[in-house]
Amino acid sequence: MGQLDGKTALVTGGTSGIGLATAKRFAAEGARVVITGRRKRELDDAVAQLGPNATGVQGDASDPDDLDRLFAGITSLDVVFANAGGGEFATLEQTTPEHLAGSFDRNVRGTIFTVQKALPLLKDGSSIILTGSTSAAGGSPAFGAYAAGKAAIRSFGRTWAAELAGRGIRVNTLTPGPTDTPGLSGLAADATQVAALHEQLTADVPMGRMGHPDEIANAALFLASSQSSFMTGSEVFVDGGQVQV
Repeated sequence: MGQLDGKTALVTGGTSGIGLATAKRFAAEGARVVITGRRKRELDDAVAQLGPNATGVQGDASDPDDLDRLFAGITSLDVVFANAGGGEFATLEQTTPEHLAGSFDRNVRGTIFTVQKALPLLKDGSSIILTGSTSAAGGSPAFGAYAAGKAAIRSFGRTWAAELAGRGIRVNTLTPGPTDTPGLSGLAADATQVAALHEQLTADVPMGRMGHPDEIANAALFLASSQSSFMTGSEVFVDGGQVQV
């Protein structure tokens, strides 16, 4: 038997990187998986990889209409992994109202309303997993808006854990360290800059390497399953020791 047999799990931002790796892990453990993504080709490719128990819904988590369409097709949920997000570099001097609003829409607004709109569908005893970032635990130059958004997510995780405890719904924040994903590499302009970015990030990790999406997915499965039944309001770091050491 799989750890998620008979359960339905939603993974937003599930077409690549940590989201896709987690969706695969959930599906392998018996879950029916619903994933979202903004680009249809990538979404279709991901669903094909996940197999017959997967459904893809195209949409942007920061768009309320897309969220309404997503949840209209779901009857009940046991797991929500609010993973969609992302960021771009901008120093304080470079920050514009558009950059700030875009970053908070993707990382904060999208997460808030994904969870809010999922609540009527979540069974008592369900698990909500939020994606944090080690950027929120320190000063990351030129990444202030993204880091602040992820700090907000960590705060909401604590509040929601308290608000939903009466229903037995657990809310935990999963915080990856530098992870080798297309989203991270997309922060750089070309292959040379990608290599330099990876080298810089790896230098801050005591284990001396970047994480793999499958390693983050393993932690997501732990938080989704009954293995973490006495955990809520927690932040689980999967960061190679970056923040802790």
